[in-house]
Amino acid sequence: MAIEDEMLLVRNYDLWCHLSDEEYADLKIEHHYMEVPKGEYIYFEAQNHNKIYFVKNGYIKIGYIDNEGKEIVKEIIQKGELFGQFTLERNNLHGEFAQAYKNKVSICAFTIDDFEKLLKRRPDLALKYSKQVGAKLRNIENRLVNLLNKDVKTRLENFLWQLVEQKLGRSMPEGFCIPNYLTHEDIANLIGSSRQTVTTMLNELEHEKIVSYNRQQICFLDVKKLQQRIEAA
Repeated sequence: MAIEDEMLLVRNYDLWCHLSDEEYADLKIEHHYMEVPKGEYIYFEAQNHNKIYFVKNGYIKIGYIDNEGKEIVKEIIQKGELFGQFTLERNNLHGEFAQAYKNKVSICAFTIDDFEKLLKRRPDLALKYSKQVGAKLRNIENRLVNLLNKDVKTRLENFLWQLVEQKLGRSMPEGFCIPNYLTHEDIANLIGSSRQTVTTMLNELEHEKIVSYNRQQICFLDVKKLQQRIEAA
């Protein structure tokens, strides 16, 4: 890929849209652009992996291997999201892995040192970045609370609502569809359930005309009704 296209990779993100050419150069994008084939690991059991990554295209599975050798999926992230040492701490991934999922992925990686130099020069960028990290940490916290305190049906509905918020923000149309990158097994792993239970509950939501799910897309047929379920839980 040409350096101009690599620069465009970052310019597409709202976080970077006001950087000068000099500041783009400081990010050293030409050295950190990566394309990773499906199934390959960006990092595995990371300990001293002090980088931050931004996803241009594709999906990344984040997880770890437990003491019994079972793969535990923490999240599946997509275009526009960040992962790795996004809190800018050192050596705290504790065995986490990141794997190219579904298809080939395009990402850009920066060392924490390079990124921190830029944030020091641009307080406005640092503020915007801190808000993004805060939102990501809140999502992680909400998921943990749901796992600890909610029943499976409520966890599934909360998970679907997160997909709505990622797509729409505050906009609430009657219905819309998104490309489906999640199998029933994926969803089960993310909400702490079984594939069979997820299948049953998605069928129930489809019967209620709230959600329609197939391999190609997830359609939210009645966003307001799903929102009411979340608020009542």
